[in-house]
Amino acid sequence: MPTVPRRRSAMRGHLVVCGDTPLAFRLADELTKRYLQDVAVILPSKKRNHGPQIARLPRVKVHEALELNDEAFRDVNAEAARAVALVGNSEVGNIHAALRVQELNPGARLVIRMSNTSLGARIRTLFNDCAVLSDGAMAAPSFVAAALGDPAPSHVRVAGRTLYVARRSDRPKTIICGLADTRRSEGNPRLLPDPHETANLVLAVADKTPRDPLSAHRPRHRPFAFLARNLRLVLNRRLMQVVLVLLAVIVIGTVALSLSGESGFSESLYLVLLDLAGAANPDPSLGGAAKTTQVIVTLASLALVPAITAAVVDAVVRARLAGPLALSEPISGHIVVVGLGAVGVRVVAQLNDLGVPVVCVEMNEDAVGVPLARREGLPIVFGDATRKETLRSAWVSTCRAVVTVTSDDITNLEAGLNSRDLKDNVRVVLRLFDDDLAARVHRNFHIPVSRSVSFLAAPAFAAAMMERQIIGTIPVGRGVMLIADVPIAQGSELEGRPLSDANQRGESRVLAVGRRGGQHFDWEPQDGYLLVRGDRLIVLATRAGIGHVRARSIAPAPEAPWQPR
Repeated sequence: MPTVPRRRSAMRGHLVVCGDTPLAFRLADELTKRYLQDVAVILPSKKRNHGPQIARLPRVKVHEALELNDEAFRDVNAEAARAVALVGNSEVGNIHAALRVQELNPGARLVIRMSNTSLGARIRTLFNDCAVLSDGAMAAPSFVAAALGDPAPSHVRVAGRTLYVARRSDRPKTIICGLADTRRSEGNPRLLPDPHETANLVLAVADKTPRDPLSAHRPRHRPFAFLARNLRLVLNRRLMQVVLVLLAVIVIGTVALSLSGESGFSESLYLVLLDLAGAANPDPSLGGAAKTTQVIVTLASLALVPAITAAVVDAVVRARLAGPLALSEPISGHIVVVGLGAVGVRVVAQLNDLGVPVVCVEMNEDAVGVPLARREGLPIVFGDATRKETLRSAWVSTCRAVVTVTSDDITNLEAGLNSRDLKDNVRVVLRLFDDDLAARVHRNFHIPVSRSVSFLAAPAFAAAMMERQIIGTIPVGRGVMLIADVPIAQGSELEGRPLSDANQRGESRVLAVGRRGGQHFDWEPQDGYLLVRGDRLIVLATRAGIGHVRARSIAPAPEAPWQPR
């Protein structure tokens, strides 16, 4: 009797998560508790990073492996896995591991973490069924909403555009589609009405038009106050004190020489000028006290020139570090974003698209968000955000919110607390990796908003593993509308059908089409366009609508061969 090969302990159809990052922990927790799935996690060690927390999760089996090789994937039975998430810190490692998984299990759905979304869009075309997500892109709308004081994000970043909810009466310039008719009932609005012109809530493109009333109430330009404030920012106080003391010594010495009667005021002033030029020697005709006074004046004059030089050089360096803001008009009602990394650059881009004035603070001039800020003409303060001088340069005392999104918890916390010292009622939005630290900061320092990127991004990654690639959510009344990226698979029901077939009244509407996996989207697609394999649909839909569109866009599952009992 032939022996039946023994299967691994994992069940067929389980999920695999690779990594020991905060996102890996949050993702495993989301899959086990919300979706009640069995999860296998591959990580280097149960004792390092988030390994101990992952190992304590129910329905999770942990496998330790120093690298994501074929043996590690076979040990967790990846050949039978329904989906595999690669959420480690190395993007190259994630791509390499994804290629290994596809060789072992071509039918598995792959979810890859990548911060470079443009590269990710090209990478996903290399795999049969793949979603490439950026945790920073998923979390940024929540940081923006918190900074603006909104209870939930009312905008989403899609294919290089920021879409936001607006009232038709506000006359937004570019309307994508009608979102809902809330005139009948605010709590239970009519979603995606047809025709869409009947909707009073619309989805529009943010075009940097100021939508914040505070932007219209900036302080009047006061040249003298502006000059004095900027001088305080760039001048070194100690050097200026030295210069003033030397000037005082020179003036007092000059007056003393003129009052001694041995030389007139004009002659004393002439001697001082010679001293400054380094061409004067003590006058032998002067008395002992007058001679001593002239020597002191001479030494002070010689020290004054290098002191002024040092003050000027220091001021130039400070102005360079402070960036363009130190030389621009003071502003108020703006938002200060500390950190121009993968998360910060997206927060800045969305705030700028929404027409909110932004001031950036960054330590590293080579940060990924610096080119964007310079291209958009946004002021940047280069310096240590934990120093109050740097925060003063960003006009924290007149801002409405401070968003600290660097990759270091201590920097974020110290910058937030120092901002509170400069302005008591400023809204502070902290990015904190450590959830326990975030809870204690909330309780002890009374900072109401502290958010983790992994906490905000994990639901989208979990939805992608469950074959629902959600780009963003938009609350409407007591409900929520979803925006999803839906690829058209070969053999699917929608392949070869006109675009209008994907639209369902009250449930789904196609916003844009990316033809044959291309990077550019058509935001005014024709209803008669015939969908082909590789097309990508950006769909606005209800939860039920997303399920219907997704079911019609995937290839039919092959029938299992009949086996006798």
